[in-house]
Amino acid sequence: MNASEEQHPQPVDAIILAAGKGTRMQSDLPKVMHEVGGRPMLHWVIDACRAAGAARIVVVVGFKGDLVRDSLSDATDIEFVEQTEQLGTGHAVDQARAAFADRGGHDVFVLCGDGPLIRSETLSTLLETHRNAAADATLATAQIEDPSGYGRILRDAAGDFERIVEQKDATPGQLEIGEVNPSYYCFRTGPLFDRLARTGNDNANGEYYVTDVFGIARQDGSGVAVVDAVPSEDVLSINDQEQLAIVDGIIRARHGINSSETDA
Repeated sequence: MNASEEQHPQPVDAIILAAGKGTRMQSDLPKVMHEVGGRPMLHWVIDACRAAGAARIVVVVGFKGDLVRDSLSDATDIEFVEQTEQLGTGHAVDQARAAFADRGGHDVFVLCGDGPLIRSETLSTLLETHRNAAADATLATAQIEDPSGYGRILRDAAGDFERIVEQKDATPGQLEIGEVNPSYYCFRTGPLFDRLARTGNDNANGEYYVTDVFGIARQDGSGVAVVDAVPSEDVLSINDQEQLAIVDGIIRARHGINSSETDA
């Protein structure tokens, strides 16, 4: 890297997946529009991306996407693409292919819009690891006591990353693994979209997984980096109203938000 590149580092972009309905939320809202800390959970993810240096953010919308668009109508750094069929995370990311056609050499965060506990510091560590390793694909992992519901990280006998297996596809032995995938990724855009075209849907859900890109990259002999960077307390799913209330309390405590400030 020359002096000019050090002064003007390559920007990072972001793709945020926000197309899901979230059936278990028992609500007519898109899942990412449910509020924590008085704001749609998606907005917290966007804040973290911006704080980590994301210059361009592409949000993948689907169910009642107009509500998501309207909530961000004042944002000048956000673009939207639509996933008309819910065919998995890999399919969702692939809807942004055209938006990145001229940015093959860029790095891009890929995140889920229903993860408002994400911290900008975690994303900065993820990006730093990705670039220091000159990796095509990098993921952050977490060690948690109850891994139920999360993809498990498979490693070989030497402890090196092999692939991610989703819970529904895991063997009983793999379900015992406590290292999980909280869905914080950083990719080089060109190889990301090349490998998405090679994913299949031969799995328990019949869906295309973005997580399969990591296994394909490893098979190709390309750089895959893994960093255990996610605090266990940040790995909380929001799949129902009870979990939403728990995360709402965490967000309020973290940011010093009183209920009276948002309920008035």
